[in-house]
Amino acid sequence: MQPKQNLVTLTNNKAQIEKLLFELVLNPRLKAIEWSKITKQTPNIKIGYPGQHLASLITGMAGEKTGARGNDLTDGSEVKSCSRIDQLDKCNACGAAVARLEDACAECNSKDIKRNNDSKWLFTIRTEDDLTTLLKRVGRVVLVLGDYPEFESGNFETLRFQAFEIWPEHARNRRFGEIMTNYYNKIYLEHKKKDPNKTPAPKNFWPDQYQFYLCNPIRTFLCEVRNANTDPKLEILEYVEPSANREELPSLPMPKDVLKKDELIVLESAPLDELLASLPAGFVPPEGATPKTLISKMTHVSEKLRDRLELRDTDKISTSKSEYKRKNQA
Repeated sequence: MQPKQNLVTLTNNKAQIEKLLFELVLNPRLKAIEWSKITKQTPNIKIGYPGQHLASLITGMAGEKTGARGNDLTDGSEVKSCSRIDQLDKCNACGAAVARLEDACAECNSKDIKRNNDSKWLFTIRTEDDLTTLLKRVGRVVLVLGDYPEFESGNFETLRFQAFEIWPEHARNRRFGEIMTNYYNKIYLEHKKKDPNKTPAPKNFWPDQYQFYLCNPIRTFLCEVRNANTDPKLEILEYVEPSANREELPSLPMPKDVLKKDELIVLESAPLDELLASLPAGFVPPEGATPKTLISKMTHVSEKLRDRLELRDTDKISTSKSEYKRKNQA
């Protein structure tokens, strides 16, 4: 989890990050919002390539100018970007598309709108070599995310940009490898067996879901943008220096509410010290409190407790009845 310091060549990063977000994302988005009022097109500014630029500044490492054909960063890191900003919504009354900043459906004037918040990172794994590259060669996966921190309350004026790191070969992030291996063996290859002429969809990796937290991602960057639709004001809230060792950095806390009932029951068998370490700061448990009581007071699940949780049925690596062989090995 130690970045290669000789490859950290970009400097003045925090100032450069703010400048980049304004010039490649925030200001163009303001123009797109104005034009969308005339053209009725979505103002969605895709985050793909801006995400690559942002990842370079966050990690301090340049790219290799190879587009989608080479390493995303000079150390071989894989960069994936996902944006939930300005997703297209849907009218529940008539089914028409509704822009994120529209309060009512332009077709039927209904205010019964389904707001979408389901964009995710995509991993394309079509061969054993693709899987090996992701898990054994890239060294680090950098996940860039743009979203709304107050989505549930309907605040679309505040934006958030984050970056997370997963080091597939490190023990702390081992679940990432299990999940990706499962996708290739259980989903991709099984679908290809059923219909060799069809290409299965890439692996979906959703922010804020069980799989994501189980991988113990480490957040290295966080900023929020207030008044983003009119007069953006950006504040960087978290920033990890590019050359800093990630080994001792805490992973993103897993909210307890992503767990199912049977997963909470699994935690009841954990040692008392592990349960106490997951309690909110300052909370003093009553004397003789049972594991179930302690778990009921938790808001998040610590990394150590997370290690006790299993992959869910849809994520478990299946054992093939016969060994998989390449065509030229048959």
